[in-house]
Amino acid sequence: MIPSDPGSPDPIDPEPRRPGAGTFTIEGRSAPGLFVVGWLATLVGLVAIAVALLAGGSTAAAILLTAGLAVLSVGLVAGAGAQGIERRSSARAGDGGGYAGPSPFLVFAASVPVSLLAVILLGIPLTIIGIAVDGPVGRVASVALQAVVYIGLIRLLVVDSGVLSWAQMGVRRLDRNALVELATGALWAGPVILATWIVAAVLYLLFPVTPVSPLPPAGEAVGFALNLLAGAIIAPVGEELLFRAFATTAWARSLGDRRALIRGALFFSIVHVLNISGASAGEALQLALVGFAARIPVALALGWLFLRRGSVWAPIGLHATFNAILLIVGELAARSGILPA
Repeated sequence: MIPSDPGSPDPIDPEPRRPGAGTFTIEGRSAPGLFVVGWLATLVGLVAIAVALLAGGSTAAAILLTAGLAVLSVGLVAGAGAQGIERRSSARAGDGGGYAGPSPFLVFAASVPVSLLAVILLGIPLTIIGIAVDGPVGRVASVALQAVVYIGLIRLLVVDSGVLSWAQMGVRRLDRNALVELATGALWAGPVILATWIVAAVLYLLFPVTPVSPLPPAGEAVGFALNLLAGAIIAPVGEELLFRAFATTAWARSLGDRRALIRGALFFSIVHVLNISGASAGEALQLALVGFAARIPVALALGWLFLRRGSVWAPIGLHATFNAILLIVGELAARSGILPA
């Protein structure tokens, strides 16, 4: 009998399954160095952020928080990059699905500390020149930074790695066809808002809470125009590129359209309630439940429209019109005294 080589793969499984991102080992990995950097930097960054938050509002705590966000950003981006390399290696070995890139969940997770770090760094010059970060100008800048972060991470981790092209994600030039898609999406805003209002009305009967808009009424023309710029132009573009063009396309290739639609809608709705707070834990929970459930109709409509039209411009048209109508209604209600300004 010829002894088997202990280092050779199992003859029944000629290509051993590669370890996942949650398994801390460098054996069998295509990018062990990137994987280690991702894990260690993520852990160090989280610890630094936790210590900074517990330390209070001192200058040292602020510096530690900023440093922690920077390290965490490096860790999560490196982790997403390592995951993408592993998945592409598995796909080449015949062990992959239809999508061989980093998880949309991980890409979004990486965008959080990167966006927070960018906002903190932006807040320094804005504060020096006397512009409030939480004012209309600051909100436009923050939303724009977040959109840039989304686009940059998709470009770095997905497009530049050859996993998906912009065209495969339904992102095409802004031409006549794109304008038609924008208009098609905008036409769906009315029915979707009606469905949202019905769901919201039922929710408010069950949970007597008052949600706070991320873009509160400005009460004056310039502020309102800036709210429209942030909420009805910049935010829809950035979010549709992340949640529909990238995430829904990735999941549709691996899971099929129906599961991608449901997963994308849940993902979109959950992300929008992550930063909700309240006067108590119970109120915060109710606000989160209302905010989550009230976004399901538009989230499903955006995903369905993207999958049906094959273009990101259609959901951008719906998203922009949906947000614009809600902002206009909120502004008019505040100015008429129905809602507090």
